[in-house]
Amino acid sequence: MMDFFNSLEPLQKFFWIVACCASLVFIIQTVMTFIGLGTDADVDAGPMDGAVDSVEDGSLSGVFSFRNLINFLLGYGWAGVLFYDSIEKRWLLQVLAIAVGLLFVLAFVFMFRQVMKLSHDGSFRMSETVGLMADVYLRIPAARTGRGKVQVSVKGSVHEIDAVTDSDKEIATGGQVRILEVIGDDLLLVK
Repeated sequence: MMDFFNSLEPLQKFFWIVACCASLVFIIQTVMTFIGLGTDADVDAGPMDGAVDSVEDGSLSGVFSFRNLINFLLGYGWAGVLFYDSIEKRWLLQVLAIAVGLLFVLAFVFMFRQVMKLSHDGSFRMSETVGLMADVYLRIPAARTGRGKVQVSVKGSVHEIDAVTDSDKEIATGGQVRILEVIGDDLLLVK
């Protein structure tokens, strides 16, 4: 193996080193991602950091990261290895390798954005209940003299929440009510 490596030209050795190192790091990143340890830290851009972070429309978001550096080096290194014997002009080989590296970054950013579109926020917010109909689980005393409980379905899951009413009459168990407002953090006003 060492005879093969020693017989290579310096630029060809460089491409092989970049390709192998980037491949090793890429494999480690992939394994860490699948076992839940794959976090990606953004590069601190110093004075430019605010300019990069201010672009929230997705045009530059997530492009400057260690993961994308590895993606670039992966494309760059393997393109250099694969096309070294085919392209005589070394400057053209460098341009092609850089272009392939950039295509790798763009492809991974595109794939990541497509996967992120599939994500779903399943968190529950009390404000989502306003205007919905709910079933009375425990009677609700009249004129806010005590708390009862209602069951309401939000995003496919049923939540049991304390409720009060301004009505002059008690609302019996099994009745239906409309949620008018959220009072505080954990109480509903119903009618």
